Amino acid sequence: MLNVNGVKALPYHAGLDGGTRAANQDKFLMEEVDVIVATIAFGMGIDKPDVRFVIHYDMPKSLEGYYQETGRSGRDGGEGQCVAFYSYKDIQKLEKFMQGKPIAEQEVGRQLLLETVAYAESSLCRRTVLLNYFGESYTTDNCGSCDNCLFPKKQFDGKDEVAVVLDLVAGMKEQFKAEHVVNILAGVNNSLIKSYNHHNHELFGIGISKGTKFWMAVIRQCIIHKFLEKEIERYGLLAITKAGRDFLENPQTIMLTEDREFNDMEEVDEIIMPGVRHGGAGDASLLPMLKDLRLSISKRINLPPFVIFNDTSLEDMSIHYPVSFDELKNCQGVGEGKAKRYGKDFIELISKYVEENDIQRPSDLVVKSIANKSLNKVYIITSVDRKLPLEDIAESKGMEINELLTEIEAIVNSGTRLNIDYYIRQTVDDDKVDDIYEYFKTEASTDSLKEAADELGRGYTEEEIRLVRIKFMSEMGN
Repeated sequence: MLNVNGVKALPYHAGLDGGTRAANQDKFLMEEVDVIVATIAFGMGIDKPDVRFVIHYDMPKSLEGYYQETGRSGRDGGEGQCVAFYSYKDIQKLEKFMQGKPIAEQEVGRQLLLETVAYAESSLCRRTVLLNYFGESYTTDNCGSCDNCLFPKKQFDGKDEVAVVLDLVAGMKEQFKAEHVVNILAGVNNSLIKSYNHHNHELFGIGISKGTKFWMAVIRQCIIHKFLEKEIERYGLLAITKAGRDFLENPQTIMLTEDREFNDMEEVDEIIMPGVRHGGAGDASLLPMLKDLRLSISKRINLPPFVIFNDTSLEDMSIHYPVSFDELKNCQGVGEGKAKRYGKDFIELISKYVEENDIQRPSDLVVKSIANKSLNKVYIITSVDRKLPLEDIAESKGMEINELLTEIEAIVNSGTRLNIDYYIRQTVDDDKVDDIYEYFKTEASTDSLKEAADELGRGYTEEEIRLVRIKFMSEMGN
């Protein structure tokens, strides 16, 4: 469907043979296609730093999974848009998969699903909900980026509606599913309702003016507030919890959220893509030209586009219009090495664009220097320049060697060239260095450590691969 509508897309899942998967991933990394449609397990293997959208066609089984999967976007520090399509039918499908499993496993699965539903149904700031879930705090009232902060949902006091739902479930001895309860309240006179003579129930049609969607939303939120629970081992029958019985005895104000109704696609676009709709800070005409140039260079030298300049660097160029090497090297994530290696064509393109379009360039171009880096990074750079053993650098900063390598990788990926050859010569066999370097230069479709380890085999440690990868990215990218 995407391809038919002019969107270049490819699949990536377990049903494809290894060669096809690898070819599809290469095309995505080299930006020959715009979209990869992937199952979760294989989608998590896509290691591309400048992914701009992660779109869930249905909700994951847990918030942990959702958090990890959305983390695929914006890993280069640029903007990432995360969109999840939520339907309660998807949750019901996942509940069915749990039937027949041990009770303990069902309980864990039910709790994870309940947390996912609560997140999807919540009217609170998405960032606040996620950070609170993982034990962190976020005190800002409005994050300015999630749908709930930009377009708040309508809330209402649902005390009477909750009481009606709980009273009906209790009156029917907890023997029916949510759909049946909804149909009674909304006055849906179908064959199942008639077979139980529920069309004559005193509460039949009491909420007919509000419709089935409204009452289903009330029931979902009753489950979220733990007034009701679904008994999966009884095929999803609704049961009242202790909290629900307490509420029936002493009803109190309870704020519920109305479901949104969308009248056209423009309203949907406003909700799910506010950042895209209103545009970014860069030059919207220049940025695609810079990306096209990057793509042509990457094809010419057979390197992934993000090795040359990441999206954040290109966006910075489209804001500041650098027309000299000194200006270019001070753009975010560029540095002197990358400016010299790849900058000539970009400077020529920007200079021509500025002249042809009579662009007034910012006079206060910020010069980024080593002084803007964290003290840790300054210390690491100077220590590597002095050829200190990495173990000594790590120990002096109270780090593990893996933590130090992560810092060094961040420094190199941001455009600073570091020469750690002195350390590699002491710790990695020459043949291994050649093999790993050649792998990243000619065979790798991503910079993934796992893929490199799988391809190179057990004779190569993760640390050896990371060290040579740093060497490769520093020399080829900077």
